[in-house]
Amino acid sequence: MAKQIEKYDEADIQVLEGLEPVRKRPGMYIGSTDEKGLHHLVTEIVDNSIDEALAGHCTDIKVIIEKEGAVSVSDNGRGIPTGIIAKEGKSAVEVVLTKLHAGGKFGNGGYKISGGLHGVGLSVVNALSEWLEVEVRQNGKLYKQIYNRGVPQRDLREAGAASETGTKVTFFPDSDIFEVIEFNYDTMRRRLRELAYLNKGLTISIEDKREGKERAETFYFEGGIICFVEQLNKGRECVFKEIVYIDAEHNDGEIEIALQYNDAYTENIFSFANNINTEEGGSHLDGFKNALTKVINDYGKKANILKDDEKLSGEDVREGLTAVISVKLTEPQFEGQTKTKLGNSEMRTAVTKVVTEYLGTYLEEHPKEAKDLVLKCVLAQRARDAARNARELTRRKSILESTTLPGKLADCSDRDSANCEIYLVEGDSAGGTAKQGRDRRFQAILPLRGKILNVEKARLHRVLENEEIKSMITAFGCGINQEFDETKLRYNKIICMTDADVDGSHIRILLLTFFFRFMRPLVECGHVYVAMPPLYKVARGKSEKYFYDDAELEEHLGQTGRKGVDIQRYKGLGEMNAEQLWETTMNPACRTLMQVTMEDAYEAENIFSMLMGEQPELRREFIEQNATLVKELDI
Repeated sequence: MAKQIEKYDEADIQVLEGLEPVRKRPGMYIGSTDEKGLHHLVTEIVDNSIDEALAGHCTDIKVIIEKEGAVSVSDNGRGIPTGIIAKEGKSAVEVVLTKLHAGGKFGNGGYKISGGLHGVGLSVVNALSEWLEVEVRQNGKLYKQIYNRGVPQRDLREAGAASETGTKVTFFPDSDIFEVIEFNYDTMRRRLRELAYLNKGLTISIEDKREGKERAETFYFEGGIICFVEQLNKGRECVFKEIVYIDAEHNDGEIEIALQYNDAYTENIFSFANNINTEEGGSHLDGFKNALTKVINDYGKKANILKDDEKLSGEDVREGLTAVISVKLTEPQFEGQTKTKLGNSEMRTAVTKVVTEYLGTYLEEHPKEAKDLVLKCVLAQRARDAARNARELTRRKSILESTTLPGKLADCSDRDSANCEIYLVEGDSAGGTAKQGRDRRFQAILPLRGKILNVEKARLHRVLENEEIKSMITAFGCGINQEFDETKLRYNKIICMTDADVDGSHIRILLLTFFFRFMRPLVECGHVYVAMPPLYKVARGKSEKYFYDDAELEEHLGQTGRKGVDIQRYKGLGEMNAEQLWETTMNPACRTLMQVTMEDAYEAENIFSMLMGEQPELRREFIEQNATLVKELDI
């Protein structure tokens, strides 16, 4: 059979003009068209205002979710230039809103430090919005221009007088582009609070004007990242009562570090470059870690706490450390799979030098705190050595290397981990029902007896003594802490399925605390889920429906009436038979699962420390603040 030759010549070459490439391939510019991509639009505009703040021209940023669902971002910066660019024959405002890679971040006069260096922010938002309105206050005048899907509806024109300067951008996302166009207040709130911490003295406010969702908050932190560390360490006993703060200039940029040690057994370090969360670390984080290890070892030997042949490891000196590292530089280079790793090699040397100098001086001037710190690190080393020795003694039957699965695990037959999922089930009764109701091809069941150890208050050797934790580690197959290896994970989904009562909630938070502290990559990579079992079954004749909360049930009853209805309230999974369990938390076609994510890592840190830590008064405060949210309490 002859091969058909398709014509391919110059006529097949397309040139996309203006903002066409953005609408054609939005994922190239904002990552995705889901909820994450939607909120990235807000980030792009806010980052422009932040750049004005970094340049010293902006002190106030306001973000508003308007009543109709649009978002406005306004600042009191200099305002986008309104003059005509001769080469383009258009106002500078229109150029930056309609031309990719047009902005004030390419020359030397506009911005030395910038979070976004590509000049695509405003134009991309414009291209992906159903409509956008820009207002500029400059030279005593107010200017306005309106766009529809990136196309200007008229030239920039004067619309009145203005006593201040600044820019306001209001936009409504295009439903032809995005899967969802409803903004999430909490998602926006997290990023804005983070930016306020990273830019001391800057006021950032957020307001939601949508009916029934009205909320408003203002973030202002005079101490910047010092306040950040204070919040992260809230409720902890700290080695240093004061926070060690380092602030140094570097070329045209800045190195800013705040750190404090607490009584926890884990480290908690957040690093940023030009306000971007460098989740994968990079040169600035490497420089910090190297300097920290060297400075503490040097002081320990100088103070005769460490012998000549003794040396603390990086793990030892970072146990209980909370730190925020924020660097600002003129030409950041980002690497890594998600472009969140700083690659500028000079920052490693610069940060190492600054930390060595500042922290070394601090330890010399605070001998009591310095001695306490070194002794804490020595204790961490001994505990780590004890745990390592214990593992070595039982290496052949170690839970971290064991190929023998726990006896109570009902495993699945599929050996491709991408297809498999494991349910962590509360108690043998629910476990038995789940085993009967599952699809044994890809669903495994691991019943957990009682409540696992609260790992927030325990060192590693105690964690490894807990039978339920040992069963999970063996079943998952991927190890923990530094020995964690995602490639050995036996299940793509790890699903916590507990009762919808107080005990069930406690078991769930104990499990999540364990994952967060000792198997954090499970959460970071999206493997952890919480099953949402229904609270009610409503039977009307032969028809049965399940409902997951009171509001959903009441809405249904309001539409269909209560006559002839039998309502069953489930207090535990054990009350369901195998068929019901399959129909509601286990059938992938119709179950409800909630994925546990690391969207707000420091908020998660606070919650786990508060709920599972040593400060009961903080738990009491949390309960009092949230008590009104509980509709039905089953004790």
